[in-house]
Amino acid sequence: MNIAAEPLAKLASRVDAIAPFYVMELAKEARQLEAAGRHIIHMGIGEPDFTAPEPVVEAAAQALRRGVTQYTGALGIAPLREAIAAYYQSNYGLIVDPARIVITAGASAALLLACAALVDRDDEVLMPDPSYPCNRHFVATMEGKPVLVPSGPDARFQLTAAEIENRWGERTRGVLLASPSNPTGTSIEPAELERIVKAVRARGGFTIVDEIYQGLSYDARPVSALSFGDDVVTVNSFSKYFNMTGWRLGWLVVPPAMVGAFEKLAQNLFICASALAQHAALACFEPETIAIYEGRRLEFKHRRDFIVPALERLGFSVPVMPDGAFYVYANCRGVPHPGAGDSAALTKAMLHDAGVVLVPGLDFGHHAPRDYIRLSYATAYASLEEAVTRLARLFGH
Repeated sequence: MNIAAEPLAKLASRVDAIAPFYVMELAKEARQLEAAGRHIIHMGIGEPDFTAPEPVVEAAAQALRRGVTQYTGALGIAPLREAIAAYYQSNYGLIVDPARIVITAGASAALLLACAALVDRDDEVLMPDPSYPCNRHFVATMEGKPVLVPSGPDARFQLTAAEIENRWGERTRGVLLASPSNPTGTSIEPAELERIVKAVRARGGFTIVDEIYQGLSYDARPVSALSFGDDVVTVNSFSKYFNMTGWRLGWLVVPPAMVGAFEKLAQNLFICASALAQHAALACFEPETIAIYEGRRLEFKHRRDFIVPALERLGFSVPVMPDGAFYVYANCRGVPHPGAGDSAALTKAMLHDAGVVLVPGLDFGHHAPRDYIRLSYATAYASLEEAVTRLARLFGH
């Protein structure tokens, strides 16, 4: 079958408004090099190299044998919502009514539902620059206007309450944050997060906080935004801490008065999350499984503690130590290479000349994107060591 160069029907204008995703483009280029026989070290895509542990796999197998593969309610199965509520109590000391928990087809579906419920045409939503690129596209898909606020190292690459107060305008409807963040691996300090929630609340807006990396926090006990009021919407996922990326399972915690609206939207947009994945995820909260996840979290910390000083020895600057997730956001201006200061050119060179995949800051916003690269250390420790050796050779060390 021949694929036409131009579509027969006119595409919606929103398609043109979405920029290319450099993470995926570089991954595609890397696969082509691998097909030609090159050995490539992948530190681009944010996906744990760990997969679902055996108790989760066994729970999925048992669920499959029992035939629990039909539609569930749009909000998810009650045992999973109850297990998540118990997790909030044991990990954060929070009492969360299971009725407020909405099980979704991954965090992406959760964010899409949140934007569908809260964003009207031309509503402005503040978010930090840099931030995960899909977040602004979720807002734009609902005909809202993402407003990227330059957020540098002094603010831990995060939005602040002061910036919210300065930037809030007539059309501003709310904020969309992530803590810890992709691409920076930095969290919002609890006192600042509380100030943000209060500033938004005082203006009658909404606060959405993506917390999918909170399980991967290394330097302090994480604090959920739910601590600061029932009006906050939080997003979480089984992809990162729970190592279930391809299972496409996440959740929201929403204000009690909004549950009905989210349920209606979920019914119409998604029907429900995967029944099989939901039943498998029940095993995530068993003590033996949590012990596995905690061991993996410590391994990620071990990798972070190796790669950050290694990058600095290579000439990169890491202006804020990442305290969560599995990313480093590093300034490349001091690297001894002709591509220094142009992250797109530098990442191309690192891929083709060293066989190492990293991502330019161009994916993550408009604030100094050519100064920064994002590195994912969600790969084996030995691969990180080999990548550093290759980059040292490339840079003449």
